[in-house]
Amino acid sequence: MAAPTLDKFEMTAALSDLTGWLIQQGLENTPINAWLETMCHRINEAGIPISRVNLSTRAHHPEIGAVAFRWHRDQESEQFEYSRTSNTDDVVEEYRRSPLYHLMTSPVSEIRQRLDVPDPELDFPIFEELREQGATDYYAAKRFFLHKNQKRPSDPFALEEGMTISMTTDAPGGFTEAQLDGLRALLAPISLTLKSGANRKMAEDITAAYLGADASRRVLSGDIMRGSSETISAVIWYFDLRGFTSLSETLGAEAIIGLLNDYFALAVEVVERYGGNVLKFMGDGMLAIFDLTDIPEARLKAVEAACALREAFAEINAAREKEGLPTTGFTLGLHAGDVLYGNIGGKTRLDFTVIGPAVNTTARILGMSGPVGQDIVISSKVALPVKDQRPDLVSLGQYRLRGVTERQELFTVD
Repeated sequence: MAAPTLDKFEMTAALSDLTGWLIQQGLENTPINAWLETMCHRINEAGIPISRVNLSTRAHHPEIGAVAFRWHRDQESEQFEYSRTSNTDDVVEEYRRSPLYHLMTSPVSEIRQRLDVPDPELDFPIFEELREQGATDYYAAKRFFLHKNQKRPSDPFALEEGMTISMTTDAPGGFTEAQLDGLRALLAPISLTLKSGANRKMAEDITAAYLGADASRRVLSGDIMRGSSETISAVIWYFDLRGFTSLSETLGAEAIIGLLNDYFALAVEVVERYGGNVLKFMGDGMLAIFDLTDIPEARLKAVEAACALREAFAEINAAREKEGLPTTGFTLGLHAGDVLYGNIGGKTRLDFTVIGPAVNTTARILGMSGPVGQDIVISSKVALPVKDQRPDLVSLGQYRLRGVTERQELFTVD
């Protein structure tokens, strides 16, 4: 639908209303794709005929470096995620040949190129594609969130906090100067709205990456006072890499980090696939829980996850051996009981974790893997309630564990 024709006063008033609305979206933490869609329609209603908008910003995520949101007037909107490490050469080369790369690396805050002129000053492969779609004008701007100098050249792959935005029109003759001034006036509120949402997303992504999804949700909801905790019933999942000490003495630092990342990534994926929550890494170990209240059949899920981990380790070890990389195994202890779940630590450094006798017992059960010769050792509090569903659970006998009052019957999965 074509943009209505408004005089300059009407357009300014509509854009002023849009500015206030954008700020409110930031306060309400409206998802970027939602407010971008409405914003683009309102820009058209204000008399600025845009047909395509691309908004890109940095992501604070261990795997994702940047995200882009693309709105089309006559098509479905799109969202793209760009990996920090695994982008193909074609993706990188396409970006290097784009107007946004030129914008970021040049001492300018914006670029504008008419697409309906015979000898354009700027030309990029994307411009031909836009011309085929009927575009007549292209405008793009960059905004840094932490610097005042918006003209400063920047390394596009350094992923500074900020945004790039491009807008095209298919109106005959392109954008008018008044329309460009209107778009420039929106850059600050767009940046503020984007930064507000990005900061919240950053908090969610970073806390989830370092604390785990459940602890992240609790911390961001305000559960941050030192000593605050609650008692929950859970299956405790204590995982350890086998023979890590000897490996660390023979392998170089990069090989050790690569090994840890490969095996931890596998363990985390398995735990989360079965509904568990990874709480922390401790050297070559990992602590996770399966909440007995929140997860249906948490005991069964924990046992299934243990079996899945065994299969996954066999697969990754075969792949690493084929590549000539060092391999290792694992040991795993499972126990169930009540634990204190919450904030523990000093005034300026807290840990969101679980503590209690059940956690200590799980550590002792893990330590029994060597004496009983099994990679997976499970307490009767996990095994017995699911024995009918898992006939492959085999008793290893009763044992007295150091620091644990009652003798424990231990099981493994055959």
